[in-house]
Amino acid sequence: MPDARFFCPTPLQANSRIELPEALAHHALRVLRLPADTAITLFDGRGGQYSAVLRIAGRTALADLGTREDIECELRGTLVLVQGIASGDKMDWVVEKAVELGVSELHPVAAERSVLRLSGPRLDKRLAHWRAIVQAAAEQCGRNRLMRIHEPVPLDACLTRLTGPTLFCHPDGDHSFAQALRTIQDRLTLLVGPEGGWSPDELALAGRQGLGAVRFGSRVLRTETAGLAMTAAATALLDW
Repeated sequence: MPDARFFCPTPLQANSRIELPEALAHHALRVLRLPADTAITLFDGRGGQYSAVLRIAGRTALADLGTREDIECELRGTLVLVQGIASGDKMDWVVEKAVELGVSELHPVAAERSVLRLSGPRLDKRLAHWRAIVQAAAEQCGRNRLMRIHEPVPLDACLTRLTGPTLFCHPDGDHSFAQALRTIQDRLTLLVGPEGGWSPDELALAGRQGLGAVRFGSRVLRTETAGLAMTAAATALLDW
């Protein structure tokens, strides 16, 4: 059975002893009930990981770190997902699976047809919740770098942040997904609408930005399926 993996938010150094942060220690000792001298793996999100041994001193959890292991499982290209905010636990699903599929950045968009509306403390709480999902998913799937998840903004503000080739996904797109990928080299951004799809104004905005709409097959996919399906297809077709 592989060692338990934990993200440590503080920079790690080989062959050193550290005190584990409170949340990490609670998860290791109280949730997983790991005993002292258990072999674990730690990573700090900067790439690579460290084999370590869990130590317990009273109520304090420590870790004796070994050497740094240069293990990476990132995609060979950079894949960015722009996701119209979905309702309920659909967005949680998208965040978790985007991490597993190797997405580098996720931009939640407060689209005109998004059911879930976030602002103020509610926004802060939901963003912290999504980032906790990113951390847990990275621990589970073996990634040593955390997917970056941005604060939700409307589509027009999001488009100003994007660089490189961008595909605006729509069931009635003029070009097929496979055709659109032919010019992609090492970076790709996918835009996926919320439940109900992009509004006419958002489609017009994308057109003014020079983003041609692309379709993915002959079926209409749910918002929580579309971006993940295209992410998987892109990484396979581009051999990333």
